[in-house]
Amino acid sequence: MANPDPGARSGRRAEMPPEDQDRAVYIISVAAELAGVHPQTLRIYERKGLLRPARTAGNRRRYSDRDIERLRMIQRLTQVEGLNLAGVRMIVDMEDQIERMRQRVSALDAELQRARRRMRDEIERLLKDTKRTDIVPRSSVPRLRVTVRRPPEAHGPIPMGPGQ
Repeated sequence: MANPDPGARSGRRAEMPPEDQDRAVYIISVAAELAGVHPQTLRIYERKGLLRPARTAGNRRRYSDRDIERLRMIQRLTQVEGLNLAGVRMIVDMEDQIERMRQRVSALDAELQRARRRMRDEIERLLKDTKRTDIVPRSSVPRLRVTVRRPPEAHGPIPMGPGQ
């Protein structure tokens, strides 16, 4: 019953929008067949925290394409690479963390692009609303040096307030 190529359908994920990858549509027997494992194996993986299928209102498991991909990865790691389930759990946790970081980077990148757009728009507005002579490059302003000297009679403490 084992699938000789656990990653055979992995190319399909790249073509699917993320929301389709997460749509839980497969019942446990279909998911097990697609992944090349016994349905009891899926229950074990869920108990071990390796997989989190969606649940229907009747509390039945439903698996998504992303879940099927994860099942195939777990099979490859255990059958081909020889890892035990504890090692697989570590890898799954790291992959989840990497995915969260990718999403965060993507959100930060979008935020940065919006900030750059606002800054560019504000600079354009300022350039349009300001006379050209109002903006002076800093490099063209001569640098002034000011030396402050105390008068010779002011030796001693500096007065701090009224009456001193």
